[in-house]
Amino acid sequence: MSTSSKTPLLDKIKLPADLRRMPEKDLPQVAAELRQEMVDAVSITGGHLGAGLGVVELTVALHWVFNTPDDRLIWDVGHQAYPHKILTGRRNRIRTLRQGGGLSGFTKRGESAYDPFGAAHSSTSISAGLGMAVARDLDGRKNNVVAVIGDGAMSAGMAYEAMNNAGARNERLIVVLNDNDMSIAPPVGALSTYLARMTSSGTYLHFREVAKQLVKHLPKHWERRAARMEEYTRHLWQGGAWFEDLGFYYVGPIDGHDLNVLLPVLRNVRDAGKGPILLHVVTKKGKGYAPAEAAADKYHGVNAFNVITGAQAKPKANAPSYTKVFADSLIAEARKDPKIVAVTAAMPSGTGLDLFGKEFPLRTFDVGIAEQHGVTFAAGLATEGYKPFAAIYSTFLQRGYDQIVHDVAIQKLPVRFALDRAGLVGADGPTHAGSFDLAYLGCLPNFVIMAAADEVELKHMVATAVAIDDRPSAFRYPRGEGVGLDMPAEGVPLEIGRGRIVREGSAVAILSLGTRLAESLKAADKLAAFGLPTTVADARFMKPLDTDLIDRLARSHEVLITIEEGSIGGFGSHVLHYLAKAGHLDRGLKVRPMVLPDEFQDHDKPEKMYERAGLHAAGIVATVLGALGRQVQANEI
Repeated sequence: MSTSSKTPLLDKIKLPADLRRMPEKDLPQVAAELRQEMVDAVSITGGHLGAGLGVVELTVALHWVFNTPDDRLIWDVGHQAYPHKILTGRRNRIRTLRQGGGLSGFTKRGESAYDPFGAAHSSTSISAGLGMAVARDLDGRKNNVVAVIGDGAMSAGMAYEAMNNAGARNERLIVVLNDNDMSIAPPVGALSTYLARMTSSGTYLHFREVAKQLVKHLPKHWERRAARMEEYTRHLWQGGAWFEDLGFYYVGPIDGHDLNVLLPVLRNVRDAGKGPILLHVVTKKGKGYAPAEAAADKYHGVNAFNVITGAQAKPKANAPSYTKVFADSLIAEARKDPKIVAVTAAMPSGTGLDLFGKEFPLRTFDVGIAEQHGVTFAAGLATEGYKPFAAIYSTFLQRGYDQIVHDVAIQKLPVRFALDRAGLVGADGPTHAGSFDLAYLGCLPNFVIMAAADEVELKHMVATAVAIDDRPSAFRYPRGEGVGLDMPAEGVPLEIGRGRIVREGSAVAILSLGTRLAESLKAADKLAAFGLPTTVADARFMKPLDTDLIDRLARSHEVLITIEEGSIGGFGSHVLHYLAKAGHLDRGLKVRPMVLPDEFQDHDKPEKMYERAGLHAAGIVATVLGALGRQVQANEI
């Protein structure tokens, strides 16, 4: 992969206004340099590579044709936006991408005026764009609103809800569908390119509008015939009837890597009259970088890598990842039970269900970016006696909450939710952190909720979930490696609602839910040095609570600490509620719940994020000493 030997043009672009001053003939060189810059940057930081490579020419064309940031440019699925960041004043920071204190891996309103809407979860751009278009019209402004949606985002129902609303309202809105897997249209060619240019032109649009007005004056049966004929002849050549039925004027498909096509079509679309327009652009994920083009996932997400070979840096693993432990455990259970099935929402590799799918392809279901559907689909499977495991990131499950309540919990259907990425997730930042599932699931009747303290516990919790057949259940586990324990041959179902004592003490009790158990044990060692023998307990279950264990800890210790990798309203809140009702607080028990801070933490390494949150050994010790009124310096802990 190489750029031209000409004088670099990217160095002359500080902002899109600089790009717009360049002649059209220079844009292919800009695109080539932009692609090289992106590859070089991501090779250092890691991140999402393939999607951005696929939109390099589109990004250049959009910023050259449209007057950003006055014209609003919204990137759906924010990991398409790395080239956009380079062109919009952030090139000098692009090698801080996803690093602590550096650029976000997604679009972020607080980062740049060129990011009018933050995006990390998908399928939101058309809704946001319509809101901006309505606000523009209410203000009497004339700027354009462009939403770029793609990389699978059109598989989510929200996109169609927005299109249905936009088509009915008829505001001037431009949607660019970045079709990077050929899932909607056949390969583009000269005829479709010609038709796209012609049918996006002002002359054609004007003629079509005149024709519409003319047929209104014909008898009704002629009007209907004319409309059917117009639609038939148009879609015979082009396709796009689906979008037109939603009220959008459809243009395309066109080659998203050919600037000679992109530029005139975008100009025509920009200069069109009223109403929503959908421009269908076909791109190739990973375009222009051979290792990405050859990879099965087009280098969707990568570690730092060698630019020449494409080989990714693989940190030495001390233990299997929690995701791998979950996948292996579920496979082992499925070998014994043919009723076990697995559901994922467009994240088979991220959740480990790609491994399950290789062994059980007919029992593995990828529903696309459609968490709402996925939850209710799993509920339907449960009604027929199957044992569905819905493996969904904690942060993505939020999108299916209504379905969890109505279609699962109220009906007491035994759907098993495997919540990957629980707690803080590092480089992906607050949009992907699993901060809220304990709070939003814990308030629902009929649920069993577990959190694994380590990889062995996770294996047992998978077996436990298989055995729960009278109500829904959920078990959560973090991103990253386990602690390196020897794995048992098979998982053993746990007694529902029973925790365990890991270490005995007499002065302080730490009740941990999840993988803060390791830090709790470190804290116990430190507290012993302060003359405070400490009990450490693993709750295992948030719901139902082990009230016998809580009673024991409350009666025999002066201080009780609860700790979890979640927000306020979760495990600690449930424990406090029980303690208050049981009268333990009346006896002077000092209780201190430790949760994630009431803020959205910016991306960084997970250990640094937990340190800032105070959910580490030193933070636990400081909380205990503070409860006892003992003042010590931080360097003494």
